[in-house]
Amino acid sequence: RNIKWTASPWDLDSLEFLNKYDVPFIKIPSALLTNLELIKKTTETGKKIIISTGMSTIDEVDDAVNAIKSINNNADYAVLHCNSSYPAPTNELNLKCIETLQNRYNCEVGYSGHEFGLTTTIASICLGATIIERHITLDRTMWGTDQMCSVEPQGLIKLVRGINEL
Repeated sequence: RNIKWTASPWDLDSLEFLNKYDVPFIKIPSALLTNLELIKKTTETGKKIIISTGMSTIDEVDDAVNAIKSINNNADYAVLHCNSSYPAPTNELNLKCIETLQNRYNCEVGYSGHEFGLTTTIASICLGATIIERHITLDRTMWGTDQMCSVEPQGLIKLVRGINEL
């Protein structure tokens, strides 16, 4: 079906594995934003890098972006605003941070949502998000740490429709 895929490396071996394939980008998960060695090695692949900022301070995001630029000042990278609570309370999403990240890093900025519902994810587009990440599942009642805040197939269809309408 010509669907592109990628994955998040959690160590250098995983990065080496991913680099064997023609993935469109490599995403550094929030939990590894402070692993500057992994970020630098990812930058060396020449692929687009997407870094997620959940659980991070602005200084840690600065360090990650500086690590990318120290390898390649012209690297193609994006920053995702994220609240890593599962599920994330709507009143703690701080979607205005999307604008803050755009102004601070002058790069593509997206949103990684872990909240119930779709409205706030769609709203992130109005604030400038150009990349959307939502976890998906076949059934939110399945066992797992993020199942309840994941989007089921019919929700994914509604999310894509809402974004396209906007």
